Amino acid sequence: MIEIKVPELAESITEGTVASWLKQPGDHVEKGEAIVELETDKVNIEVPADESGTLEEQLAGEGDTVQVGQVIARLSSGSSGGTAVATKTKTEAATEAAPAPAETKTEKVGEAKKVERREEHVASPGKGPIATPAARKLAREKGIDLSAVQTNDPIGRINVHDVSNHDATPAPKPEAPKAPAAAPQPVASGKDEERIKMTRRRQTIASRLVEVQQTAAMLTTFNEIDMTAVMALRKRRQEKFIKDNDVKLGFMSFFTKAAVAALKRMPYLNAEIQGNEIVLKKYYDIGIAVSAPDGLVVPVVREADRKNFGEIEKDIIHLADKARNNKLGLSDLTGGTFTITNGGVFGSLLSTPILNGPQVAILGMHTIQLRPIAIDAETIENRPMMYVALSYDHRIVDGREAVTFLKHIKDMIEDPEQLLFEA
Repeated sequence: MIEIKVPELAESITEGTVASWLKQPGDHVEKGEAIVELETDKVNIEVPADESGTLEEQLAGEGDTVQVGQVIARLSSGSSGGTAVATKTKTEAATEAAPAPAETKTEKVGEAKKVERREEHVASPGKGPIATPAARKLAREKGIDLSAVQTNDPIGRINVHDVSNHDATPAPKPEAPKAPAAAPQPVASGKDEERIKMTRRRQTIASRLVEVQQTAAMLTTFNEIDMTAVMALRKRRQEKFIKDNDVKLGFMSFFTKAAVAALKRMPYLNAEIQGNEIVLKKYYDIGIAVSAPDGLVVPVVREADRKNFGEIEKDIIHLADKARNNKLGLSDLTGGTFTITNGGVFGSLLSTPILNGPQVAILGMHTIQLRPIAIDAETIENRPMMYVALSYDHRIVDGREAVTFLKHIKDMIEDPEQLLFEA
């Protein structure tokens, strides 16, 4: 038998959840073909077969938590167990029909029975009645006790047909008393409720956000940016930018470049705390928060300081597409040094973003809104304004550094030509 184990997922991930079985007992599986999909804290991973064979048994159900190295399924090499038994039975019949010596026929019959019993032993690892894997799966789904199922098989083996017939009998079924607990019930007030189990990723997001708020001395400072100049620049350069880069020039590349320039001036915002040490990062891998079907994820634009506007925009679009299609890999999500989140795409006017631990700072962008701004003592104009927020860990970042960092962002966005002179 071939054991299918939970593979090494990542350095910091030791367990996952069985999201869905892609193959069922009795299905043939080719080498390299995915058998099961596992959901981890960050991404979903498909587990392939190391060898070709037939899926004999699933040792974990959908929704179960499994550990790295745990055996979650077994394959038989070549054909399925049922096919092997059937082949042996045909061999036995042929042997009986052939004019062979009696002792030879007896040996082959005995060998066939041994194979049959060995296959059934695999399906039922030493406990309870003998049953095929498919029968055990059906019994689990229906809540049927296999010891109560009757069978006409000569060796007492229970198959799917026996389980189905048992389920159709009028006798009381074990699953009956469980049914009311499984179905959502209206509350006493008469209002309906629906219970939905949180995905592993949503549970992880929740626990990490709480952890950050409990362990970091988080504080947020605000400023506002006049977007007139950068919007005018985008309008002038958009057509040529699309022609040269095959992507649109967005605001995120401006804020990414501005953030890198500001981080170089305020290095303690591009750091993390490890024990009683501060680790200053000399590289700039900028996380860009993206809304995905299972929750917010933060893929990373690598070496943002070495990329131009076109390369940054392409990276952001590529990572956002992978996030929406649940195709992000662990390498896309790990190792960021600073994060930018843009709640403005959903219409957020102002918010206090939560740190993306172990990072010590996060920049929040918001929606652009026309507001009356005093140009001088006598002039007021409607300008496209954006509130920006910087949340930071006060344990290593002081208020002066945080406010200065945000002021640098404001100055560079309001005068985007400055970004051309940043190293």
